Amino acid sequence: MKTTTQGLIIREQALGESDRLVTVLTGDQGVLRAFARRAKNLKDSKNAGTGLLCYSRLTLWKGREKNMINDAIPIQGFFGLREDLTRLSLAQYFCELAVELVPEGTDSQEYLRLVLNALHFLSKGTRPPELLKPLVELRMLSLSGYMPDLVCCAACGAYESERMYFKVNRGTIYCKDCYLPKGDPFVALSPGALSAMRHIIYVDFDRLFRFQLAPGPTGELAAAAEAYLVHTLQKRPKTLDFYKSLT
Repeated sequence: MKTTTQGLIIREQALGESDRLVTVLTGDQGVLRAFARRAKNLKDSKNAGTGLLCYSRLTLWKGREKNMINDAIPIQGFFGLREDLTRLSLAQYFCELAVELVPEGTDSQEYLRLVLNALHFLSKGTRPPELLKPLVELRMLSLSGYMPDLVCCAACGAYESERMYFKVNRGTIYCKDCYLPKGDPFVALSPGALSAMRHIIYVDFDRLFRFQLAPGPTGELAAAAEAYLVHTLQKRPKTLDFYKSLT
């Protein structure tokens, strides 16, 4: 069956001397995998459109066991990412998160919109990577059904406290009066860091990227988001470790 879709290439694997197997994040079909024959050939029309981090219009032939890409027209290449290894590594981390968390064969417009916007700001350098990373982590986890409960203290219901404590293995928060260190992993959150976490998981998408944060709370936000993601995945993505080695 022939079909047309738009998608971001989030993984690329060479097959032989000229073919590619790509993983694509689409808005209408979730994550899909497809073969692109002769796509490594620089003269082939599919070469640019099937490269990693390229957002393309794809014409696919969908079979019972595999998908074939017949045509790939680039829409956006995010070329600014290739000018800085740190930003490029963070973009690849976002792609790995999509591979891990986005389902197959379902409407995934929100996932695609999230990653495309993050790559745009990362490529242009108009949003700090230190904020983009926890934003993508927490929002993608929330979309995937792992939204933490940050409404109030899980014990007493307090909405605010001088210091809140995020329980990583449960995705809940406790105020300073209810927090009891018992060996479970916690991340201490200032009011600014907690406000940013609430913004990321609860706000409408149109306002998602519109926030700023001081360096101190940014560090708390980053620690909480990363710890929660690693706990949820039950592993550390390789691209995360590579990105951290550069920062």
